[in-house]
Amino acid sequence: MTVSTALEKINSRLSKTDKTAFISAFVCGLLIHIPAMIKDIPNHDGLSSMYFSQNMITSGRWFLSVVCAASSFYTVPWIIGLIGILELAVTAVLLVRIFDIEDKVSAFLVSALLVSFPSLASTFAYVFTLDGYMAGLLLAVLAVYLVKKDHFLLGGISLAFSLGVYQSYLPFAMLLSLYCVWDVMARGEKGNVKKCMNYLYMGITGAVLYIVILEILLKIEGKALDTYQGIDSLENAGLSGRFSALPSMYRDFIDFTFSKGFLAGYACAAAALVLFACGAASAVMLIKKSGAYKKAWFYWVALLTAVLVPLSANIVLFITPNVEYHLIMRYQWVLFLIVCVALCDRCVGKEFITKGAGILSFAFAVSALAVVIAYAVTDNIAYTTLQRKYEKTYAYAVRLLDRIEQTEGYYQGIPIAIMGVIGEDEYPPSEITAPITGDMIGYDRQYLIYTADNYEAFFKYYLGATLNFVSEEEENEIYYSDEYIAMESFPGETSVRYVDGVIWVKTEDAARD
Repeated sequence: MTVSTALEKINSRLSKTDKTAFISAFVCGLLIHIPAMIKDIPNHDGLSSMYFSQNMITSGRWFLSVVCAASSFYTVPWIIGLIGILELAVTAVLLVRIFDIEDKVSAFLVSALLVSFPSLASTFAYVFTLDGYMAGLLLAVLAVYLVKKDHFLLGGISLAFSLGVYQSYLPFAMLLSLYCVWDVMARGEKGNVKKCMNYLYMGITGAVLYIVILEILLKIEGKALDTYQGIDSLENAGLSGRFSALPSMYRDFIDFTFSKGFLAGYACAAAALVLFACGAASAVMLIKKSGAYKKAWFYWVALLTAVLVPLSANIVLFITPNVEYHLIMRYQWVLFLIVCVALCDRCVGKEFITKGAGILSFAFAVSALAVVIAYAVTDNIAYTTLQRKYEKTYAYAVRLLDRIEQTEGYYQGIPIAIMGVIGEDEYPPSEITAPITGDMIGYDRQYLIYTADNYEAFFKYYLGATLNFVSEEEENEIYYSDEYIAMESFPGETSVRYVDGVIWVKTEDAARD
């Protein structure tokens, strides 16, 4: 077999819908996210990750360094972003296959929703690891697709490697599995119970394999799970602690769904409500057409679904109750919109023809497109905000470095102690996009600098100044001294001082408890 014949064989296996989904995801992904790909706009974590091996086994991410290796361990936004969008394009193809979508418009909408959802914009703020995370999402979706094709063991392996990249895509796989269970039951296929159980077997296989590999690699490297984001609770948290988190999981589900960034702005909320209404109407018509409501299993599965959907969406809170649950970890919410598109597609497509097919077709397509546009605008507001954060930080850092270098007694290599974040007493909030970006991690503060490490990295990489920062012990000793407490905050006259061979710099608000 030659390369040409191999490509022809692959092409023959791709339907027009597959190609539409891939091209739509790739083109829309580029159009929406290219501002984050063609500029070097770091956030605070990015400052310390200009070169990062991605070895995060202590966070349970034992496969992350492998999937990130293709783009090198340097932060190269264009290459990383391109790989990430290609991975999302493949994910879009798998999604249209899982949802049995045949209409090109529906395939476009599924792809566009996937690449426009604000969780991806938040991930772009941490671009140094984006290609790895998108590989994790792809593997999670692939796991469900493999089970749909009766390969639950392969699906379990795929899920294990997805968890080894980033555990937060487990909810994506769980919600997709719930949809597939509903689909199997509604179709009344032979052996439907066995097919449904395969999704459970896939989940168990994936979880067990992930933990076994993790424990083996931790022992080989002589490390233990870190406390970061409560990942150590994989080993330490008891069942009582986890079950006590259940009420908060349901509250969080309702709170995020209806009052957070999921429905960004009134236009997006209105469009999403129309899409949800179309999805609900389609679901009713499909249930009526199939006669499923006449069967006892329907009500048991409906009740179980009502319980499991919020639990599946927030399973991360069950596994690690102390986690800071931010927007990057909430990508699974896009599935609620995609499911609505899939239900409408089935209702107006070849499988179920309805009298109001034309009206429903326009209603769900227009509303879904409106949501995509609203999300695309939100994403680019975030990118503009990050650009302004960088520029404000650059201007601030230039002034601060100049003051340090003009301080009497300064010489290259002098020990320097910079303490505190940028104080709002001297620099009140000036960002006007907080109502939109306030809940988008990576875009939620005014400056890139939060710690001394951030100062060191910013001075080094963006100002070309390598400073000699004192140790953490020396810094703590200075921080609690009366002389430091009496200092003004930068740019105050006494905010930069030469004391006993060390330059002290106070950037936090002057008054503190």
